[in-house]
Amino acid sequence: MINIVSRSANLAPYLKASTQAVASHIKQLNPAVPSPVKIVVPPALELLTSFSLSNSLPSAPVRALSGPGVTTQVRFAHTDIQIPDFSAYRRKDVQDITAVTRRSEDARKSFSYLVVGGGAVVGAYAAKTLVGEFISSMSATADVLALAKIEVKLGDIPEGKSVTFKWRGKPLFIRHRTPSEIQTERSVDVPSLRDPQHDADRVQEAEWLVIIGVCTHLGCVPIANAGDFGGYYCPCHGSHYDSSGRIRKGPAPLNLEVPHYEFPGDGTIIVG
Repeated sequence: MINIVSRSANLAPYLKASTQAVASHIKQLNPAVPSPVKIVVPPALELLTSFSLSNSLPSAPVRALSGPGVTTQVRFAHTDIQIPDFSAYRRKDVQDITAVTRRSEDARKSFSYLVVGGGAVVGAYAAKTLVGEFISSMSATADVLALAKIEVKLGDIPEGKSVTFKWRGKPLFIRHRTPSEIQTERSVDVPSLRDPQHDADRVQEAEWLVIIGVCTHLGCVPIANAGDFGGYYCPCHGSHYDSSGRIRKGPAPLNLEVPHYEFPGDGTIIVG
């Protein structure tokens, strides 16, 4: 800002300049410090009653002075921005800043608890459904479930013979044992076995032996009515099992597995 002032006709005219600081949209932390500047023009020109600005400009060297006598203006930009009013969105019971709003807060708290509880119930049900669908996708197919149980007529198996069936993709041995085989297996010294197990613990009825025909060594299929003990023999690595399916000789570490089965009472057996 530049002001051209003439005190009187006898005094030398001078130019008075002042600084003006305009801030950006960020409000300053400290108040502005005025820096007044006063420009004095030597008496080289005389101001007339009617003059032009070009004639009033200084032609001699200009000397700048600063001091408290020079006015300084500090103005912040964007002063026309108004604070938004959200009164239309506020509840009537909280617009009065002097009113006690405890009752309103309690009602709002109950509503918040209701929303959170409802969301928790919905989330738990959705998680249960998702987990159930994921687990059911990994379950066996319908054709596999159809073979989950197998029913065998025991009258078709002669005494002293072992018949092989396919059950859940594995060979199933059902052996009709003779009284001599039962007596031999019952008289075995159980503590001397590699996998100690009494014969009575492996059968539900003494004359019927039900086992899975998979060798416990490397998963081979043993041969029935063979071996040094008259039970089962695995020719792959030489594992010998007796008529109760117990390991007696060879590298196999465990007895042949006994599946779950039951006798319905009508001359049949259901395995699975």
